[in-house]
Amino acid sequence: MATECKKRAVLVGCNYPNTFKELSGCVNDAKAMRDMILSRFGFDSENVELLTDEPESKYKPTRANIMAALKKMVDAAKEGDVLLFHFSGHGIVDRIDHHQPSNKGEAIVPCDFNPIFDVDLGQLIKQLPSGSSFTMVSDSCHSGGLIDKSKEQIGPHSTLRGIALPVDYKTRGISLGTLYQCLQTVANVIIATQSLFPTRALGNAINTGTGNMEGIGSILTTIFGNNVSLKFLPHDERDIVNLRSLTEDEGILLSGCQANEESSDMGASDKTGGMGFGAFTYTVLKVIRESNDALTNRELVVKVRNEIIKLGCGQQHPCLYCTDENADAAFLGNQPNTTTGA
Repeated sequence: MATECKKRAVLVGCNYPNTFKELSGCVNDAKAMRDMILSRFGFDSENVELLTDEPESKYKPTRANIMAALKKMVDAAKEGDVLLFHFSGHGIVDRIDHHQPSNKGEAIVPCDFNPIFDVDLGQLIKQLPSGSSFTMVSDSCHSGGLIDKSKEQIGPHSTLRGIALPVDYKTRGISLGTLYQCLQTVANVIIATQSLFPTRALGNAINTGTGNMEGIGSILTTIFGNNVSLKFLPHDERDIVNLRSLTEDEGILLSGCQANEESSDMGASDKTGGMGFGAFTYTVLKVIRESNDALTNRELVVKVRNEIIKLGCGQQHPCLYCTDENADAAFLGNQPNTTTGA
């Protein structure tokens, strides 16, 4: 008996208000994506989770809340379901293990600056039932590579002529030094406002850490305890968790740029109808609105690459990572490798 396939989504927009890394278009990105998938792609509002860091939001996009929402979505997934994770905000990339110079890790940055790395996303994706699909659309810097091992369909080897970023656009990336500064601020606020918190340990983490991943990991684990990326677990604990790499056929990634590039945050202007947006999300939605027929993942990214140049953002090259089969499958449609009769 055929089962009914469902479409589920977690949509995240982080503007980081009242910080020196504040952005303007991420919340608008998440809301616009929600409107699009509800009206165009057959999603039901009860299966769409929206997390934004607007002041009035009761469910902020902290690392804990984002991971909980993703886990809930993955746990509920059945064979044939279509899952979407859209993230709009800052991203980082750096070498994690200094004993392995080639070991880099891409991450997205929640509103509490507690990163979610590629390995964390991989742990979730590998729990999906066979025949379901997981699509990630990431409008953040260094977003190419967020789904480990996915095959490059459109990426660094697909070249376009780059042009300079307009001066009124920001980039959606955080350096390690900046992330460390942000975490120091969070730690000092905790020390000043929570008398029961182990302030000595936190103070030691601030004073002994440096702006590299070891120092950042020290502060993160002191502030958040076990609620940190798997990247910061000791090697013996990582082995217990069984951190296997994903295979080529797990996950579909549409990234706003290559792993070594930055994505653009556009302020309100005539180009965007007087609202701030991310260049990638804005062009994705524009291409979909202007297309009468369903677009494959490949067709969508090719068209977005062309459109994003018209916005003056030719320095970033959107990418597609997935199997050959999924590259030619409809964006957010039931992928051809599903086995249900729906």
